[in-house]
This record gives sequence, C-alpha cells and structure tokens, in this order.
Amino acid sequence: MNQSQRRSKLAHARLYGIVDFGYVAPSDVIQVTQQLLTGGADIIQLRAKDTEMNQIIEAAKQILPLCKSAGIPFILNDFPELAVELGADGVHIGQDDGSIYEVRSRIGEDMLIGRSTHSLEQARQAMADGADYIGFGPLFPTPTKAGRPAIGLGEVSNMETEVGQYVPAFCIGGIKMENLTEVLAAGAKRCVIVSQLLTATDVTKATAEAKHALS
Repeated sequence: MNQSQRRSKLAHARLYGIVDFGYVAPSDVIQVTQQLLTGGADIIQLRAKDTEMNQIIEAAKQILPLCKSAGIPFILNDFPELAVELGADGVHIGQDDGSIYEVRSRIGEDMLIGRSTHSLEQARQAMADGADYIGFGPLFPTPTKAGRPAIGLGEVSNMETEVGQYVPAFCIGGIKMENLTEVLAAGAKRCVIVSQLLTATDVTKATAEAKHALS
C-alpha cells in the first residue's frame, strides 16, 4: 500500500479495530484479526503493552498479511523502527512517546502517524504537528486505560469542528454499542471500539453491528 492509498483508506475509515493483548491471547491473533476484518474494521492496530518484543514481532508478522490481503492499513502501537522494519502502514504514539517531528524523521514521509490526545488542546496540537490522524479520549472510563480519567463528551463537537474535519479523529475509550448513539449524537464521526468487540461471543457480528452504526 503506497502513501496515497494509505491516506485514502484513512480518510474513509469509520471503525478502528485494535488487536489488544490485554484481551487477545497471542495464539488467537490470526483468528481475531480475521474476524475484525470480516466484520468491517477499516483499520487494524496491534497494541501489546508489557509484552516481550519477540511476541510483538510474531503477532505483527501474522496480522500484516491479513491486512494487506484485505486492503486495510495495519498500524503498530509504539515502536516506530519496528513498524518500518516490518513494513507496517503506520505507527501510533501517545503523548509521552516523543514529538511527531521526531517520529516522522525515523519512519519517513510515507507511513501514517497517529497520536493519542486527551483534550481539545492536545488535539489541536497534534494536528498542528502533522499527525495523520488522532485518537480522542477516553470518553468513558475504561480498563484499557486504567488510571486515565474520562474526558466525557463535552468537547467532541468542538474537536470535530476544529480538528476532525481536517484530520481524521477517532473517539476512543469505553465506547460500546450501548453508548455509541450518545457518542454519535455528541458529534463523533469515527470511533475505536476495543473491549466490546474483542470479548464478544461473535467478534465478526459485533464488528459488523458497530460498523453499520457508524456508516
């Protein structure tokens, strides 16, 4: 996937899926990734916190061909150099993972950079710094981001107006089908849904239902 294809896929993305080792066993990576893709996830990220590097590399090597076959961007959370080495479509970084300029200098111009943001100010800054997309949240309390306070829905509309119409912005954090209507009513256009998809009895069906709600 070349630069223009990556950016086109990103621009049209609505549902961002994450293969998170907090919920997915390494032995289930292929199955879960395929289910997310079949259900309609527009982007797949591998997030493997507190995991040995060899396991991260192995999982990424399993996910990447599935994403390529589906024509879906594969994003690696953290590890810019590894993302380049593996041929990922992008890397996602947090607020404490260095500047976007520094990461861009390490991965080149072609790959996507996503930045986690937790306030309207951070969202504005990420756009100004050249992020290709942002995550905005957590909107609700979530075990995925233990210890990080929820920011609520109050700034979603302003964020979409000031940032989201220029840079794809994915709302994240505790989003489930039960509150997705509320999130969309607040102004969100794109979402990341993690735990509800990964813990569903039927991951493909749950993903398809979320994708339909966002379409």
